[in-house]
Amino acid sequence: MTNMTLSIPEELYKEMQRHRDLKWSEVAREAFEKKIRELHWMDEILSRSELTEKDAERIGHKIKHEMAKRFLK
Repeated sequence: MTNMTLSIPEELYKEMQRHRDLKWSEVAREAFEKKIRELHWMDEILSRSELTEKDAERIGHKIKHEMAKRFLK
């Protein structure tokens, strides 16, 4: 197994120290695994997509615009 060193904000570290009973390396490992599963899922969906990058950008801008209108009411 490979080791990894992470930098975290001091405030987060203080909170983690309050819960020393948790195995923080296991929490991090599970978070990494979850993110990898999400990325594989996204890659699978994108491999079947016919949208171009330009299409995706246009759709993204439209969604942001509509959300902004909704929240600025």
